[in-house]
Amino acid sequence: MKPVLLIIEDDEGIRSQLKWALASDYEVVEAGDRPGALSAFRQRNPLLVLLDLGLPPHPTEPVEGMALLTDLSAASPDAKVIVVSGQGEKKNALQAIGAGAYDFLCKPVDLDELKVILKRSGHVALLEREYRQMQQHLPAGTFEGMMGTSLAMQEVFSAIRKVATTDAPVLVLGASGTGKEMAALAIHRRGSRKEGPFVVINCGAIPENLLESELFGHEKGAFTGAHIQRRGRIETATGGTLFLDEVGELPSALQVKLLRFLQDQVIERVGGRSTIQVDTRVIAATNSDLKRATEESRFREDLFYRLAVVVIRIPPLRGRASDIHLLAHAFLQRFAGECGKPKLKFSPAALDALRAYDWPGNVRELENHIQRAVIMAEGSFVRPEDMELPGLGVVTPPRALKEARESLERELVESALHRHQGNISRAATDLGISRPTLYDLMDKLGLKPEKPVVEE
Repeated sequence: MKPVLLIIEDDEGIRSQLKWALASDYEVVEAGDRPGALSAFRQRNPLLVLLDLGLPPHPTEPVEGMALLTDLSAASPDAKVIVVSGQGEKKNALQAIGAGAYDFLCKPVDLDELKVILKRSGHVALLEREYRQMQQHLPAGTFEGMMGTSLAMQEVFSAIRKVATTDAPVLVLGASGTGKEMAALAIHRRGSRKEGPFVVINCGAIPENLLESELFGHEKGAFTGAHIQRRGRIETATGGTLFLDEVGELPSALQVKLLRFLQDQVIERVGGRSTIQVDTRVIAATNSDLKRATEESRFREDLFYRLAVVVIRIPPLRGRASDIHLLAHAFLQRFAGECGKPKLKFSPAALDALRAYDWPGNVRELENHIQRAVIMAEGSFVRPEDMELPGLGVVTPPRALKEARESLERELVESALHRHQGNISRAATDLGISRPTLYDLMDKLGLKPEKPVVEE
């Protein structure tokens, strides 16, 4: 599904031009005044908003647009509002940012620049929206939207708690889909900068000729199309956190400039002659081997050590197998609720299939397959074929009654222990059995809780 983009502009011609330019990437909704914009906003809950400050009944003044910006910010903290206006005075830009705008552009708009800003804004908005949705369905073992009761993830959570209280640069390592962005967001939310902005930039997704301006900003007239002065992402993140995703893709020339910023906390905009003091924390992430890249002279060694003051390694999903069922049940609960199937459960064979699969795409792949399974499932249970796991095929269900009974008992006991965080008394009550019987079952099934046994 395309992200919903609400364009609020009183000039119908400009609205049509923007819709034509952006309709291939977004589901565009239009509004020409404040009442229409509020109605569309409540009905469609857009991820992104382009807002013209000059709206009727005062199209030559920013008053109506500023009032609408305040309304939108109060209605949904998730949506990112980019102000696009002919009201280009600095005081209006500062007032708009202070009222909750994510960014500010002056007319005439450079479409390439607008598309980059929308893509970046949408990425951050989606990350924050998913975080809030996860927070609403927190099972045991959840930490700042991340889930895991395994020892490997508990060590990650512990490292985040420690480093969040400092301003030290952090390098988050992990394969694609492990949750590096969630770890960076957790560090930000746990630290003293949590009230400041969390700014994300993917160093591998932005063309090299635009990346320097995106990071460091530019002065008016610095290059063709630089109609106004613009702050870069480093400057925008002042007082907060800058998350450099895929930092290993950073070009050599920009590595030098980033190193200087990390050393001195100063930057120079493209085309600028003066230095600007910046107070921004940096968290970087990569799925590549930066150490090897330094040995091959593809990444500066001095920059590596500046970024890697603290290194946090996010384990692959196959390295924390005990978390697979926890994550799968959390995703099932969320997607089943969204699809109107709240009573949907995993069959024992489906749980066996989850455990047997290697998960090369990690948590992101697990989430994808559970979402598909919820859509495809018929009846009360998710079956292995509903998940369509590559190369695994359909898991043959246990042939003997004893095997089937043990498989079901194992799942019920594991689920109860997870739900009650290892509390034996509560798990036994949930299962409708006595504590001694639960202990006997655990012993028979070879279940040893990772956490210490808790009794009441």
